[in-house]
Amino acid sequence: MTQSAPITLTQYGRMAEKHWREFRPNMVKQMEATGELLGMLYEAQEKTKDEMADLTQKLIRENYTPDQAHRTAWEMVRERYILLTPENLPA
Repeated sequence: MTQSAPITLTQYGRMAEKHWREFRPNMVKQMEATGELLGMLYEAQEKTKDEMADLTQKLIRENYTPDQAHRTAWEMVRERYILLTPENLPA
């Protein structure tokens, strides 16, 4: 039997959890009931990190400064995985 490393949430994972608990409580409750919450938070943070890294590099190649590239990438990626639409609003 292999033992996997414990899941560690970064700032993105913690931000997702805070946002989801506030704005998607039913989704969180369902994920907690099935034991999926931590895995889904980890997936959200990793997808965000990976897409931001790729997009930041692409923007730098398009002559954005590193700071501009990072900020623009964050604005483009954050709502895909972390800052999800609130449950009471249309998706």
